[in-house]
Amino acid sequence: MPLVPEPRGPVTRLLVERLRRPRHALPGLPAPSPEDPLGDEDLQLGLYLCYELHYRGLDGVEDAWEWEPSLIALRGTLEASFERALFDAIGPPATAPVADEMDLALRAVGDEVDEPSLSCYIEREAPLGHVIEFLIHRSAYQLKEADPHSWALPRLYGAPKAALVEVQADEYGGGRAERIHAQLFADTLAAVGLDPAYGAYLDRLPAETLATVNLMSFLGLHRRWRGAIVGHLALFEMTSTIPNRRYAAGLRRLGQDGAATAFFDEHVEADAVHENIAAVDLAGGLARQQPGLAADLLWGARALAALERRWSGRLLDHWAAGESSLRGPAAR
Repeated sequence: MPLVPEPRGPVTRLLVERLRRPRHALPGLPAPSPEDPLGDEDLQLGLYLCYELHYRGLDGVEDAWEWEPSLIALRGTLEASFERALFDAIGPPATAPVADEMDLALRAVGDEVDEPSLSCYIEREAPLGHVIEFLIHRSAYQLKEADPHSWALPRLYGAPKAALVEVQADEYGGGRAERIHAQLFADTLAAVGLDPAYGAYLDRLPAETLATVNLMSFLGLHRRWRGAIVGHLALFEMTSTIPNRRYAAGLRRLGQDGAATAFFDEHVEADAVHENIAAVDLAGGLARQQPGLAADLLWGARALAALERRWSGRLLDHWAAGESSLRGPAAR
């Protein structure tokens, strides 16, 4: 379980203080209205803490907090701000292409995911310190990699469900614990001298990084967004092969190999197989089966692309200015 982190504002101060006590009704807070909810440290960490109770929980926090009504009410207030900010950034779900063109529409969105190209920078010129920071950022996503998407399983049926199971089976190592992709990423962290423990770097992660994880949790937990979480997964699988090849090349350029690159090497191979399953059988299959979800499918992909661009831009901007992209001192 992750340790309860340091608060970053009134929402997280309330949560950090109250979650350490036995379950009780939380006092009300004024609805937060930050200028930039997607980059607000207090809002994004607050959402992350609320969501974490549905994963492994938090160290020293009673399991009974997970469904405490006052906590769910607070989470709903934070989610409303998060959702409005996403709508402001990319608009609400709009008319989508016909099902047979879903893979083409997703590929068009995918062209925007790695811009600005963080993966090219890591492949060609990033120093080891920047790569270390990149791995710390990505630990929040990769150490729970498949779990938010698995929430879609009981909400799907037929061919799309079978396609999702096929993708997820690989993510969970095909039944071999040491091959679970989250474990492979933990091995990468350990190989470069970082702490592989789940949640170890939560205090170091800025809002833009937490937002990429909160998006998955938000879409996965809400049945009404089941199309969007499928679109999120489909785009991620469709666009990860080339960046992962670049990340592996960058690590090898810096003298890292073996366990340090196994996660990325695995994704080059696995996601090349997953690409067509995700685009045609999963996303396209769901759009054919339930046409009313087609707009949500595409919206989930666009939301992923938008938050990944914000996140990549933060890292590259800070590094260009000679600053750490993490909260607190530089990683190395």
